[in-house]
Amino acid sequence: MRIILSLQLISFLIAQAPPGYYDGTEGLEGQSLRLALHNIIDNHQSQSYNSLWTHFQSTDRKPNYKVWDMYSDIPGGTPPYEYTFVSDQCGNYNSENDCYNREHSWPKSWFNDWSPMNTDLFHLYPTDGYVNGRRSNYPYGEVNSPTWTSMNGSKVGSNTTSGYSGTVFEPIDGYKGDLARTYFYMSTRYYTEDSGWDNNDMVDGADLKTWAKTMLMNWHHNDPVSDKEIDRNNAVYAIQQNRNPFIDHPEWADCIWDDNCDLSVENEAAPARFILLQNYPNPFNPVTTIQFSIETQLIASLRIYDISGRLIETLIENKLVSGDYSIPWNAEGYPCGIYFVQSVSGQEIQTKKLIFLK
Repeated sequence: MRIILSLQLISFLIAQAPPGYYDGTEGLEGQSLRLALHNIIDNHQSQSYNSLWTHFQSTDRKPNYKVWDMYSDIPGGTPPYEYTFVSDQCGNYNSENDCYNREHSWPKSWFNDWSPMNTDLFHLYPTDGYVNGRRSNYPYGEVNSPTWTSMNGSKVGSNTTSGYSGTVFEPIDGYKGDLARTYFYMSTRYYTEDSGWDNNDMVDGADLKTWAKTMLMNWHHNDPVSDKEIDRNNAVYAIQQNRNPFIDHPEWADCIWDDNCDLSVENEAAPARFILLQNYPNPFNPVTTIQFSIETQLIASLRIYDISGRLIETLIENKLVSGDYSIPWNAEGYPCGIYFVQSVSGQEIQTKKLIFLK
């Protein structure tokens, strides 16, 4: 547990997109914007397939530390069952509520099980193995008369969305936006890199068919970006070093796949204002000095965490500050080891590792 919490803390601390991450997108729309975003999120740090089990513990963990399975969860309600990481991994299964496995929300048969998309966490989710099997490689869609329904209300049946009437899988409303933005990511991340991909009822390579684009845009608008998605975007960024732009900037989906593009929406986060300069000495015993600079007046906090993710000291807490600072931290009384100093100002979070030697 100590190692898992440490990894989660590190992911949280370093997960914010750096200033300028979306440089080059200003004023763009349509396929020009899609290509610019592709170039930004391309060439992510590909992971091994087996490592996904571990990564899910930071990308898809509920507040109660259970597995966040969108095929069984009920937002704001009581799910029919929940899974525990590691001990409930599939394995064999015969029915729902047996175990969880690794769901390719964009089915792997659609890209021939190739890398790096086979392990791209932005479209891989932990889900009930049996429900995953019932979903198979059917497109997502909308169903009025299901032939099968999961315990949380996900459905299999004939599509009622205009343009396609074949068999589809419909997730519950609370996660339709999540999966729509997942598909926008895949369609952008692998834009121009989809040679040999499947041409089927929902997609042609990385391009969405017209009916699917219309439906996913409706899902995107009706189920806006949630805190779950923001946290997951940050966690995946800490692992893969790329982001889902349509979580950071939901308006970009309209700018690429719809005519309702509002470029007046701010296209870049505010530049960094709270700058950690250095910690000296580091390693230290028992005192280190934390130096930082704040370019403009703002409310900020400066906190110390231990390796398990536990907050142990607060050096500044929601204080209006500006200018240059040197703040000593005395670790006497704490065990030697690794600590983290975290600065928080608005949505910007920065960190540095501290090594305490005795």
